[in-house]
Amino acid sequence: MTDNILAPGALLKAQKLADLTDTKIRIPILGIRLGLDFIIGLIPIIGDIIMVGVALRIVHLAKKMDVPADLRALMYRHILLDFVFGLIPVVGDVIDLFYKSNQKNVRIIEKWWVSQNHQKILAHSQQKLKEWQSTNSYFDEES
Repeated sequence: MTDNILAPGALLKAQKLADLTDTKIRIPILGIRLGLDFIIGLIPIIGDIIMVGVALRIVHLAKKMDVPADLRALMYRHILLDFVFGLIPVVGDVIDLFYKSNQKNVRIIEKWWVSQNHQKILAHSQQKLKEWQSTNSYFDEES
């Protein structure tokens, strides 16, 4: 039997932060999702600086997980783009609705973590499938 595969706490924290900052609120009818990054970013300059601090927390969590420096550099570029766009009055706020740098950065962490744990995840999935098949008589009859 294989051990359970659980995402590290740092990744779970990064996912929660990205959800809160980028996609927590859904605008009905339009289906657009927004978060604190958009709302706080409406405060000129100061709001954008505050959200850079939150975004840097996600990079810090990536560093705690030993995400390679080249991937963290890409994450910094996403943050920089988001910050620069946010400084443009009105247009920057509209761009913020669609350019979700924190979500992009969490996807980088997730993909890296899965690539590092691919074999464990595969073995765990195969074990769970065997367990499920053994409790389902349909698969026993078909064999």
